[in-house]
Amino acid sequence: MLKLYNTLSRKKEKFKPLQPPKVGIYICGPTVYDYSHIGHIRTYINSDVLTRTLRFLNYKPFIVMNITDVGHLTGDRDMGEDKLEKAAREKKQDIWEIAKFYTDYFWQTMSTVNVGKPDVVCPATKHIQEMIALVKKLEEKGYTYKTSDGIYFDTSKFRGYGKLANLDIEGLKEGARVEKNPEKKNPTDFGLWKFSPKDGAKRQMEWDSPWGVGFPGWHIECSAMSAKYLGETFDIHTGGVDHINVHHTNEIAQAEAATGKKFVNYWFHSEHLLINGEKMSKSLGNFYKLEDIKAKGFEPLVLRYLFLTAHYRTRMNFTWEGLETAQKTLEKLYQIISDLHISVSDTTNLPEEAENWERRFVETISNDLNMPQALATVWEMLKSELTNKEKYQLLLRWDRVLGLDLGSKKILQLRQASKVPAEIDDLVKKREELRKQEKWQEADEIRKKIEAKDWILKDTVQGTAVSKK
Repeated sequence: MLKLYNTLSRKKEKFKPLQPPKVGIYICGPTVYDYSHIGHIRTYINSDVLTRTLRFLNYKPFIVMNITDVGHLTGDRDMGEDKLEKAAREKKQDIWEIAKFYTDYFWQTMSTVNVGKPDVVCPATKHIQEMIALVKKLEEKGYTYKTSDGIYFDTSKFRGYGKLANLDIEGLKEGARVEKNPEKKNPTDFGLWKFSPKDGAKRQMEWDSPWGVGFPGWHIECSAMSAKYLGETFDIHTGGVDHINVHHTNEIAQAEAATGKKFVNYWFHSEHLLINGEKMSKSLGNFYKLEDIKAKGFEPLVLRYLFLTAHYRTRMNFTWEGLETAQKTLEKLYQIISDLHISVSDTTNLPEEAENWERRFVETISNDLNMPQALATVWEMLKSELTNKEKYQLLLRWDRVLGLDLGSKKILQLRQASKVPAEIDDLVKKREELRKQEKWQEADEIRKKIEAKDWILKDTVQGTAVSKK
């Protein structure tokens, strides 16, 4: 049985979808005003591992992801400037073109590290009417009030506000941990619909509404779009831990206030990625994109392997030395696979001993996606006495979760590159005959000849394996 840590309950829970085997999942997507960085990549790889695991365990996930192309202000508590509008002004470009450029960049990045695309991708700008309808519903139920800059949600009227983050509402002082707004009734109140500036400045993105020309708040988009595609209550909501205190807390408040129903059953959050022990930021010069990784000679999937070595709920410290170790390890894995010299098309039928390893892998991923232990299981299995065919079968099956291209053309190319020449093959056979005759010294002399030609011998229970140095 799959167990997942639920941020709402602060414990691991048995996963019970609403309509098994279907699983409704909402993934908090990017705000497309700038390049996606490797911290984002880690978060989306973790969500990808979740959906891959569900499929591996015979569930049928239906995945929805938003694209925030409007409404995310520079201050999470609805102060400051819209991030897209700010980027367009600074770059003197069309805001729609900026949104498209960074959206395309995001998908290209995700594809490169084998993160699958959702079943539904919903840009905020294409769902304005759904957001307006949700704000009207909240207004009718008495949860809103109007200020000079927009329509706000009154958090004091929603019982249980802050339950996801365990917020100390009474001790939260505006101006300390949140921005100060003299018109807000409560420090935690948040904008549902923001009015366009009244100083004559024209926004590139704005729409008519019952309250005046403006644009939606950041939080309202996720509640409106998830309800449209997944229903008023759904199974899993994913995102980074930085969304817990504000964004996801506000999603819960507005959604449950509108429907009177539980919004999400399981909250799945990925921890921060640190760079050399510090928070990633442009000012510190440690803001790395996928291109920075590739420029230093690393394959993109090395980043995926690296992220699999840490549990999604633990902070991970990124270093170039760590990435180099991950690259060597992944290359070693690819080389081992290429040395198996096996072509397997059917991975469904496994012998009993291989099934035991399969059970170990399943138990590991079912325990809150313990990917570090899953990788350890891979390496232990490769040292076992399974046949090469059985090992390869398991690797192909498990790669449906790992996403490391273990059956890729690259490995076939390695196999071709390490093809044993006839001269070496003859020496190996001669050595085998000498070993059978227990002529150990002569056999050892042949080994030295083989190694002098840059080939390595490894004696196993299945025979002698030959690989290039």
